Amino acid sequence: MNEITNRAWGKFEVLLRKDYTKVKKISVKPGQKLSYQSHSKRDETWVVVDGTLNIIVDEIEYERSYGQSIQIPKGSKHRAINKTNKTAIFIEVQTGDYFGEDDIVRYDI
Repeated sequence: MNEITNRAWGKFEVLLRKDYTKVKKISVKPGQKLSYQSHSKRDETWVVVDGTLNIIVDEIEYERSYGQSIQIPKGSKHRAINKTNKTAIFIEVQTGDYFGEDDIVRYDI
């Protein structure tokens, strides 16, 4: 599949795409963050597979390191922040009925 998309904060690679799920490998560069956003048509589970991330879900900040995960319910505002000096990598498992990039409401870049 190897769909790799580069962003200013890092990159993501689509590992699996089905009617009922989408799985991405997301790399966040040191000192970078993803936009604060929500989705109306999908839940997400994030599993950190390398490094440490600070993750905000509905205004509450959590720290997750290698092997730890977090659930992000449909409609929850969320973002990943890499406060370290090493690239952090997490796997994002999306479940729901629609996985398009246009199902994103951004609150802060």
